[in-house]
Amino acid sequence: MNIVSKKLLRIAIPLLLAVFFGWYTFSSIPLNDVIPYFKTANYWWIGIGVFCGFLSHLSRAYRWQYQLEPMNYSVRFPNSVMAIFITYLANLGIPRSGEVLRAAVLTNYEDVPFEKGFGTIVGERVADFLILMLIVGITLVLQFDFIYSVLEKSFQPVKILMAGIAGLVFLTLLIVFLKRSQSKIALKVRVFIRGLMEGVSSILRMRHKWAYIFHTLFIWTMYLLMFYLTTFAVEDLNGISIGAVLIAFIAGSFTIAATNGGVFVYPLAIAAAFEMFDIPENPSIAFGWIMWSSQTLMILILGSLSFLFLPIYNRIK
Repeated sequence: MNIVSKKLLRIAIPLLLAVFFGWYTFSSIPLNDVIPYFKTANYWWIGIGVFCGFLSHLSRAYRWQYQLEPMNYSVRFPNSVMAIFITYLANLGIPRSGEVLRAAVLTNYEDVPFEKGFGTIVGERVADFLILMLIVGITLVLQFDFIYSVLEKSFQPVKILMAGIAGLVFLTLLIVFLKRSQSKIALKVRVFIRGLMEGVSSILRMRHKWAYIFHTLFIWTMYLLMFYLTTFAVEDLNGISIGAVLIAFIAGSFTIAATNGGVFVYPLAIAAAFEMFDIPENPSIAFGWIMWSSQTLMILILGSLSFLFLPIYNRIK
């Protein structure tokens, strides 16, 4: 398979998944069952959730400057902010294309070499992935009994134990294979893992590492807050447990990372997570659409304005 075919598959597969899940959503749940929740939603809570999302994007733009500083690049904050919103807007159409545009913005307007700008974005993704894994770990600890009971209903304890042992054996064999093999796949994985480790270590070596860590924690705190506070907009979700919020938040986060902004897939993932807590399907789907639509609308507006205003701002400067 040549490079062009691989790129086309990376673009086509998420789009096809979005179309499939969109068809599945609208065919299994009539719009008439969801629209009433939009009419009765408390838009004050939705607005607060959107504001939390906006703060997270500003913090991400500010955090980016800490990564560029050790390379002696001082990026203007407005350019950094507009590059962030352009990234999210582009990712709604073609997954991961926004990261390329984001690095290109620095190259065009701040004279930062493309490979260096893109390298900082990779390092940033490493930090975000570690925080997401931390949230997953905390959720597993706080909701261990519940998660175990769900697994116990679906699988026998002996099968769960055997699956865990098999997983450890497989992981051990995989590590041994990656260390000793000279195949192209093993070499690529080793380079990828080495890059991840370098990204993490560079964060720990930067001059403002504690400020960088603070912004990273602040970004994900805002993510959690925007999700939790938006649940108050749907009356049927009032009093929802923190465990349900955490599990649904994790499910939604993975769909956004795996598809083009979670379009169509996000509400289904939220409904599937809430279903484990016996929360009715219709308000769950409606909340997923409210959550996704409100944040996406902010990205569409601010991302489009950033595309328009970016050359004007830099021409003036």
